[in-house]
Amino acid sequence: MEALLNSVPSFGPSTPGGAPRAYWVGPRHLAGDDGCLYDTVADTLAGLGWTSLAIVRGRQEPGEAPQDRRVLRSTVLHISPDTLRWAQWALADEPFHLGDLPIAWQVSARADTHSPLAQWSAYFTPDIPGEALADFLVALDARDQPTVPLGGPELVLNAVSAHGWIRDIDRPHTGAADPTFASYLSLGDVPPLIQDADPRALTAAADEAGPAGWQAWADPGLGAPYLWAASFGASVPDDLVAAFAASLSSTAPVLRRMLPESTRDRLLRAPAG
Repeated sequence: MEALLNSVPSFGPSTPGGAPRAYWVGPRHLAGDDGCLYDTVADTLAGLGWTSLAIVRGRQEPGEAPQDRRVLRSTVLHISPDTLRWAQWALADEPFHLGDLPIAWQVSARADTHSPLAQWSAYFTPDIPGEALADFLVALDARDQPTVPLGGPELVLNAVSAHGWIRDIDRPHTGAADPTFASYLSLGDVPPLIQDADPRALTAAADEAGPAGWQAWADPGLGAPYLWAASFGASVPDDLVAAFAASLSSTAPVLRRMLPESTRDRLLRAPAG
């Protein structure tokens, strides 16, 4: 089961049965994941026909009954029918951090089945809107060749500009932010540990800039930590990042029963049903 990132009480009256009442809220990029990021993505992948495998690592002492074995780590791996793309729920598997937040989902793709190595990977932390990650995966699934570049940076920036995001005045061709400057999208240096097959990512010296990749994050400000972060390796095709960016910046409201504490006062809401 997925642990909720924030122990925040319901932001509306409960229904007679005790369940939190659902609301339509916006903007999407500040709405969090409703505490169900795993379920949202897993249901999407199941609908696409991806296979899921549970990977459990444990330790059993000599003479210890099987039911007493201690589970150390557990992840779930989802694999596409052609095995060229996969998504791993890594939150329970000692993930590394991105923007001081643990990685929840890692999505990867390879060029062909002859190589076990990923051509690129993308990483997403908890509280990222599940709709944006789901749309990224739907676009990935629709690709015949998931590693072939398509489009360019303008494709990504146009996707958010169409929804009212503002280009960075100093870097109009590589950065944009929402109108309240709470969420950002930037093409630049890739953080450490981001896996990518671009040889420049492996050979760049410590004082040299490696290949640029897209980064996205929400920073509520006023001393609050990042709400969520996402990192795309340099080889992730721009059209796939654009699908994520378009969904993230969408003005369509999303259904929520829980809101992150750091952004709840910034969200518009209307009762659902």
